[in-house]
Amino acid sequence: MSFYSPTKGKMSFDAVFEDMISYMNQNYQETYKLIIGSDSHAYLDEGITFVTAIVIHRVGKGGRYYFTKQKKRFMESIRQRIFYETSLSLEVASRLTENLSSNGYADLNIEIHLDVGEKGETREIIKEVVGMVIGSGYDARIKPDSYGATKVADKYTK
Repeated sequence: MSFYSPTKGKMSFDAVFEDMISYMNQNYQETYKLIIGSDSHAYLDEGITFVTAIVIHRVGKGGRYYFTKQKKRFMESIRQRIFYETSLSLEVASRLTENLSSNGYADLNIEIHLDVGEKGETREIIKEVVGMVIGSGYDARIKPDSYGATKVADKYTK
């Protein structure tokens, strides 16, 4: 799985992890949030583009982000797409959790930002996808607090 950084270009997952750790070590006394969010966009002839973003947010002082992009066949159901987006975020979060715990950063909390909200057609599956995330041991955020999915990942789906 390769990622892209707007400032550093194409990066491997390991390079992303090393860059995040370096970024946090620059100002280790600050508070950080690690955010994973996924979004998708359907194209009639090309299928669906899925983007998963990793955001390391230095609270109150900016941050960095990285993203990976993939195309899949067309999915008719918005429900199926949202569940797939959630599973992509959980997959990345799981890999990060493993690396964080083996590098002394086990206490860094990971938030999963979901592209669902109380308004619109996704409101009916909020409990299910939030339950998936919480059941996997992560914090879940929905719209309007899910900027990792709705702003960062969304920017690269088009």
